[in-house]
Amino acid sequence: MSSLNGHHKRQPVSEDVLRREDFTEERIEEIRRSAIIPDGFEILDQATREASRRTALAEVSEGQGVWVFGYGSLMWNPAFHFIDRIPGAIHGWHRSFCLSAPVGRGSVEQPGLMLGLDRGGSCRGFAFLIEPDKVQSETRILWRREMISGGYVPRWVSVRTNDGPVRALTFTANRDHPRYVGRLPLEAAVQALAMAEGPLGRARDYLYNTVVHLDELGVGDGALHHLLDLVETFRQDA
Repeated sequence: MSSLNGHHKRQPVSEDVLRREDFTEERIEEIRRSAIIPDGFEILDQATREASRRTALAEVSEGQGVWVFGYGSLMWNPAFHFIDRIPGAIHGWHRSFCLSAPVGRGSVEQPGLMLGLDRGGSCRGFAFLIEPDKVQSETRILWRREMISGGYVPRWVSVRTNDGPVRALTFTANRDHPRYVGRLPLEAAVQALAMAEGPLGRARDYLYNTVVHLDELGVGDGALHHLLDLVETFRQDA
């Protein structure tokens, strides 16, 4: 069976490192104190993260559910509980490997790259619905996952779906953050994604799983497919 881009159908790479039960304040404190955190890598304290979460949720009425738009690892491992998942697209933002990752799926010696939403273009992904009674608990999990270092900015976006538009929370790249690298030269991005590895796994598996879910969305021949081909070729030639 072939995917839309003519390659054999890809299967997701299993990643069991990030689990729901890991997203606790105690675990974040352990990470903050661990030797793997490089100098200058800021981990936001609980009060800062909670203030950010409350600000983002200020416009959510009591008894109202919350949609979350996922475009990277949230697509295959959201960790939070949800009651619906639907494909959709946003405009004015595009998916980009624009954040350096000296921890997680990289190291100080060989930083990886993480996806963020950067300005311009459009992006297809999945919208997840958190039911009203679980908005508080599940968004706390979400903030501990996405806002650990401040590399993202929580933002409300309009997601176009087959059932009409939904308003959703998503996490855009923080252009003022030290980890923001913008659009790297292609050769540098390929090398980083091909070689970087850290406690959460390999950067190339993160790219691979993203492409698998783009295939699911019907995006069968995009920029990340080309990037994955280059990464796989780099690995073969290394």
